[in-house]
Amino acid sequence: MTSSSSQLWHKGGFPPKGEQLEKWMAFPETEIQKDQTCDEITEESNQAGSSSTIEQRAAEWGLVVKSGADPSGQTTVLRSMAEGGKRSMERTAESTTTSNESKYGMDSSFPRVSQELKDALSSLQQTFVVSDATKPDCPIMYASAGFFSMTGYSAKEVIGRNCRFLQGSDTDKEEVAKIRAAVRTGKSFCGRLLNYKKNGTPFWNLLTITPIKDESGKLIKFIGMQVEVSKFTEGISDKTLRPNTLPMSLIRYDERQKEKAVSSITEVLQAVRHPKTHSKAADMGTTTKTDEEEKIYAESPIQGITDVEILKSPGGLTPLHDVNREYLQKSTKKSGRSSLMGIRKQSSVEKPEGMIEPKIMMTKEVQRTESWDREEIEKDMRQGIDLATTLERIEKNFVITDPRLPDNPIIFASDSFLELTEYSREEILGRNCRFLQGPETDQVTVSKIREAIREQREITVQLINYTKSGKKFWNLFHLQPMRDQKGELQYFIGVQLDGSDHVEPPRNRLSERTELQSTKQVKATAENVNEAVRELPDANLRPEDLWAVHSKPVFPKPHKSNSSSWKAIEKICGNGEQINLKHFKPIKPLGCGDTGSVHLVELKGTGELFAMKAMDKKVMMNRNKVHRACIEREIYSLIDHPFLPTLYSSFQTTTHVCLITDFCPGGELFALLDRQPMKIFKEEAARFFAAEVVIGLEYLHCLGIIYRDLKPENILLQKDGHIMLTDFDLSFLTSCKPQVIKHAKPRRSRSRDHTPPIFVAEPRTQSNSFVGTEEYIAPEIITGAGHSSAIDWWALGILVYEMLYGRTPFRGKNRQKTFANILHKDLTFPSSIPVSLAARQLINGLLQRDSANRLGSNNGANEIKQHPFFHGINWPLVRCMVHTVSFGMQESH
Repeated sequence: MTSSSSQLWHKGGFPPKGEQLEKWMAFPETEIQKDQTCDEITEESNQAGSSSTIEQRAAEWGLVVKSGADPSGQTTVLRSMAEGGKRSMERTAESTTTSNESKYGMDSSFPRVSQELKDALSSLQQTFVVSDATKPDCPIMYASAGFFSMTGYSAKEVIGRNCRFLQGSDTDKEEVAKIRAAVRTGKSFCGRLLNYKKNGTPFWNLLTITPIKDESGKLIKFIGMQVEVSKFTEGISDKTLRPNTLPMSLIRYDERQKEKAVSSITEVLQAVRHPKTHSKAADMGTTTKTDEEEKIYAESPIQGITDVEILKSPGGLTPLHDVNREYLQKSTKKSGRSSLMGIRKQSSVEKPEGMIEPKIMMTKEVQRTESWDREEIEKDMRQGIDLATTLERIEKNFVITDPRLPDNPIIFASDSFLELTEYSREEILGRNCRFLQGPETDQVTVSKIREAIREQREITVQLINYTKSGKKFWNLFHLQPMRDQKGELQYFIGVQLDGSDHVEPPRNRLSERTELQSTKQVKATAENVNEAVRELPDANLRPEDLWAVHSKPVFPKPHKSNSSSWKAIEKICGNGEQINLKHFKPIKPLGCGDTGSVHLVELKGTGELFAMKAMDKKVMMNRNKVHRACIEREIYSLIDHPFLPTLYSSFQTTTHVCLITDFCPGGELFALLDRQPMKIFKEEAARFFAAEVVIGLEYLHCLGIIYRDLKPENILLQKDGHIMLTDFDLSFLTSCKPQVIKHAKPRRSRSRDHTPPIFVAEPRTQSNSFVGTEEYIAPEIITGAGHSSAIDWWALGILVYEMLYGRTPFRGKNRQKTFANILHKDLTFPSSIPVSLAARQLINGLLQRDSANRLGSNNGANEIKQHPFFHGINWPLVRCMVHTVSFGMQESH
């Protein structure tokens, strides 16, 4: 890239004179006002015993000091502040602490925890502490029961102390320095470090720290949430690199855990900020949002743009131990990944859900509750989540090795394999499989395996292996080579099946029947792994080769080839230039997606406006999203439809990859819905938008694309009011076999009842990635049963429900509750909002938990188009329809 194109963009389009850039197009960090931190308030804290200071700190916890104190000057009782000058609930909240903590490590000036707050915090299942940021050294003032259980320390040894007592000899000093810097500046932190329990046992701790500020912006508390990730993290193996400088491990597990932690700590944050509201929300099963939720700046290659909006960070699943007990499935034989959702897995054989009769649907109506009207819920920015690839969700014992590296090391180990062998992932990655051998392992069989590896062929054998504790198990082992598209050896897949319970003593082997059945099973597993690995980029590629698809030229497709936008692009290309950053002038940021930021840009000298999606290469590599970005680019190269975006150009720099697409001045459908009275559409408008979504999904399915992230935020409005489906970074691209289904001719040839043939094009290949948006995710994604294009029709049902009722039907107070609701909660309709029976029947048909019974799963979009809700829609002329919902265009400058 030329030096001129690597300079900062400023509002006027020119960099400061003589200023040279190191990184182009990165959002400037807005100036953050420094809060009073732990190190800066020492002098003030020396006067902490004064009554004024006590009153101030009590007020920060929503308490008031009771008039009168004992002769020693110690305040004995605190009462909760009344809202609007009244006593809340007419009850006094005495200051309390967890058992035995009041006597230990706390002086009289230490702010006590109100009973109301304690009740709210004690209802949480996360492992966390709350520290006082207004006192020197930020002492712990509350610790959850899980913290004591995890660390082995008692309340006496924790309350009033700083968390550094968990550090030890091998704790990474650099990570500690990052924590101190975050505390000193009042910022958030999320990282993994080695900590030590009271008995000296080391463990990997995923620590997430979030600051709490009062209404004036003053830093008053820190929440520190801990998750023990020793079993599943790469540990120090994450620093092991290949010769190509890429990580040895196929998956970056730290980023997986961090994404989950962000979601989990949000619930703790809500409880600390609004304990009373949290308790109410828990009773009503809804979520509340606060302005202090964890937020992140989406790093972008555009710099010099002011007023950058802080966007909420993508959520993640709560860690394994933070789940609702009602839905937790405890099983040492099951993969840790399978219990990720904390939901009881359903039997593979379920009773089909039949269509609900109209009368029954009427009786299922419920009243709209106060919780549905919360402004915080309506403004919640729901981010797409990417919690696991298909490979990670295969619940079998297997490893993947790379023969192109010395000693054919393990580069992936399933969670089930860790459970079977008792080893942690850190102990396995980078090692050869021979560590499973022991005294009674047959070396002749081992030699056969080595010979198969040399000859690059598959083999299935039986042998005795050993777990970490020395326990023997009879292993039916299948080795299968995996080759790339050129036919060259890429990986070896090793599948293990514990057959210890089926060994026949006389033969000291599995019975012939058991061996035959088991062999079929392990071979089927190897094939599933083979297909799943191909979704990921080859670990042996050079870093520059990972993004090659983004440098491919883009050519106009028929339906927009004559547009002014294409003519402007072609004029530049016609001069022999390649479109890149220097050709665009930044206008303003438009938003943040799952893998990048979107900006409004102008093609210099043309007045043509485009949307530019910029994705940070390093971020995508760390978050296991390289293949997502490449699939999105490939999808853009396929689509050509009025309701889908047009790709005009794509290019890359040393730090980012960029996509140039259409700019939609109408903004998001989500924002338009939010501006409506009661935040709902009239049924006519909802029908209009739903019809266009059906057309868009039908086209995608015809190309073999499963959208997987339908929601109002991803539906943009063009200047003529028609929709545009955007964001394909979570989409799945497979094959599709379109077919024409002809109906039997009636006996009378002149009959008017003859049904014309229908065109059906639905992708049939299934995926098992855990992706989507929390409230829109279909049941089969949660259970890991594998999903097809039917998940898009489920999401359509959620969308129609939200347009008509102002919220989604299964939202819970946290992610686990939402997923549990999706799997088990009855579909209900608030009777306070008049919606036609046809609309409710459509929603019910689309929200069938059994995908086989779901509307659209058999004959695709045709089933949905023929539904009574869409009566009167002239489908071939949908583009000519005009809706009556007014929306203000976004300002372009």
